[in-house]
Amino acid sequence: MSRSMTGYGKSDCVFNTNQYTVEIRSVNSKSLDLNIKIPAVYREKEADLRNRLNQVVQRGKVDVFMMMTEAQNGRVACEINKGIFEAHIAQLEELMSAMGVAMDRADLVPCVLRLPDILRQPFDELDEAEWNAVFNCFNKALEAFDAFRREEGQMIMQDILQRIATIGTLLSQVDIYEPQRIETVKQRIMAGLEAISIAGYDQNRFEQELIYYIEKFDITEEKVRLKQHCTYFTESSKAEEAPGRKLGFIAQEIGREINTMGSKANHVEIQKIVVAMKDELEKVKEQLLNVL
Repeated sequence: MSRSMTGYGKSDCVFNTNQYTVEIRSVNSKSLDLNIKIPAVYREKEADLRNRLNQVVQRGKVDVFMMMTEAQNGRVACEINKGIFEAHIAQLEELMSAMGVAMDRADLVPCVLRLPDILRQPFDELDEAEWNAVFNCFNKALEAFDAFRREEGQMIMQDILQRIATIGTLLSQVDIYEPQRIETVKQRIMAGLEAISIAGYDQNRFEQELIYYIEKFDITEEKVRLKQHCTYFTESSKAEEAPGRKLGFIAQEIGREINTMGSKANHVEIQKIVVAMKDELEKVKEQLLNVL
């Protein structure tokens, strides 16, 4: 089953006096990009979180947020390093004064709070029982995250496959105009001969030239390959767990056949069909950017 690279999962749990919240979010990316923000007391366990994410996520830009608060009174389980905070405020005020920029001290607070080492954990040692509870909370958030991606991925793939089927339907309509297209080429050559008043032209040579132009504008191979690519696309979407990259390559091949058909078409109605197929393919490509 295909997954979307966009996902969201959340889980809450309580252990002793502490409440934990884990949120996992992701957007599409060509590779796996993990950004994990957890309390400092759990830093030594970050590798475990990364290994677990690698097993599930595979690809995408993923942000993991873990917050810890005391369940009884709601106090955030971290404290501001007042010495470093005040030192940064003083330096910024001095810098603003030197630059002649008027800024209220309250405006500096949000900027300073984002700086490293401003917030610190009051906990010194990691309790394994507590970590097991936190890791279980993380796994529940990951399960919700993966379920979200599966559901969205299924909806995206249904839309994509419908558009591929539409391209196949449009392709079958080309056959309707094939006889007209050949007759148009024949009439164009004959009209050219009449325009230059050539009488008694070689009929055999005329037929040879006609065959040459018909072969030059023949799109049979393109139609066959396009149909095969569409079939291969559908089969690959169902055969693989993470088909996004492969489907992107197949979509490129579909585009080449459509473009070649358009350059050879030499017929207004077929050109309209080609434009419609291009429109559907562009929407497929846009959707594939979010498929794992």
